[in-house]
Amino acid sequence: NNRQVIQPRGKVLGGSSSINGLLYIRGQKEDFDHWRQLGNAGWGFTDVLTYFRRAEDQERGADELHGTGGPLSVSDVCEPHPLCEAFLTAAENSGIPRNDDFNGPRQEGAGYFQLTAKNGRRWSTAAGYLRQARRRPNLALKTDALATRVLFSGRRAVGVEYRQDGIQAGTTQTAYADGEVILAGGAFNSPQLLQLSGLGPAQVLRDFGIAVIADMPGIGADLQDHLQVRMQLRCTEPITANDVINSWRHRYGAGVRYFLSRKGLLSIGAGYAGAFLRTRPELASPDVQFHFLIFSTETAGANVHPFSGFMASVCQLRPESRGFVRIKSSDPAVAPAIQPRYLSSRADCDTIVAGFKKLRMVMNEPVMRRYIAEERMPGADCVSDADILAYARATGTTVYHPTSTCRMGSDPNAVVDERLRVRGFERLRVIDASIMPTLVSGNTNAATVMIGEKGADMALEDAAANAPIALSA
Repeated sequence: NNRQVIQPRGKVLGGSSSINGLLYIRGQKEDFDHWRQLGNAGWGFTDVLTYFRRAEDQERGADELHGTGGPLSVSDVCEPHPLCEAFLTAAENSGIPRNDDFNGPRQEGAGYFQLTAKNGRRWSTAAGYLRQARRRPNLALKTDALATRVLFSGRRAVGVEYRQDGIQAGTTQTAYADGEVILAGGAFNSPQLLQLSGLGPAQVLRDFGIAVIADMPGIGADLQDHLQVRMQLRCTEPITANDVINSWRHRYGAGVRYFLSRKGLLSIGAGYAGAFLRTRPELASPDVQFHFLIFSTETAGANVHPFSGFMASVCQLRPESRGFVRIKSSDPAVAPAIQPRYLSSRADCDTIVAGFKKLRMVMNEPVMRRYIAEERMPGADCVSDADILAYARATGTTVYHPTSTCRMGSDPNAVVDERLRVRGFERLRVIDASIMPTLVSGNTNAATVMIGEKGADMALEDAAANAPIALSA
């Protein structure tokens, strides 16, 4: 509907793990086996499980699917909530089995989400990884800086230009690389930086006066994201987060409780509970995800409603719609054009409608209905499939899972190979969510951390292989 949709970026230490909803979801085994089938050797589930386990410090302990002692703390929600309990019972009554571990043997079912948190506090990659790495003498951390261009000598990356002390008025500085240049700017910034550096769709670059080093139409193409469609509900009882946030007394009480016990509202993620399910019984695995939230807002990022309210949303796990990221200027400080092209595939439209109808079935279970005074949005007038699709087009927004704009693969439009090296170039690698060949079935932070772990191993292995050999007589 030609709307603008919020697309925040984690331009902070820890990247988007410092601003996300904390949910720890790896995706389905089939997602990674599909990556391997697309020609990406070493990216099947058994391959990446090693890195998921190595990264994880699982509160529940280690087993064949989970690890302990890793940099990334993963914990359970601190306590149940009556609205979440009603949702989980309603889901079970409507045929969705209970599942206490979405990262276990099966993803399908309804349950509480696990969080990247420790003792009730966010545990970002800045806390888990960077805090330790900053002790190393070979690391220099530059903040308040914007990378502006990758420098090349022929087809070899040799350094990076960046602006320090402010984006607009900062002075340009240069960092030269003895080894590799590694991009980890995410699904929006990594393709933008490559395009600014002369790699990308040739005509787009020429339009902004950028010298073309390589015509690579895949850079910035294949943008994938999870669209979520929310249901807003007015609650019959004052037990929602709205009631806490809108009362100074309750806010004070929540603060005291958190300070004393690390429990309560200040210790939860954006999504408290949820579900993974199939919209059609013949599907091999879930194709939609529900998020259940104990607060309500008019739009993403807005203040909570002044009344008792909560929300539930549906998103399609494996969208067919593809968008793009393209520069709008040769100035690195100008944000790129971000066009997810949500619902441009008919299959996506059908899945969103079917998923929303399933969500309504859960909300209409008696155990859930007792807490619902009113379905504010979309409301009783939204009945037909056409109505639901129109509502999705008018109100749908991101779940903050953009990927695949520097896609890994062996086809001509793939940007990086299976070792995350930019195809056709030396000493240039991308290690972030932009390399995903296809979007994982769930929240993306866990898989992005896994990519970081695996990519780091590859960079170290290649450095060791290319190191000069000292010979002695």
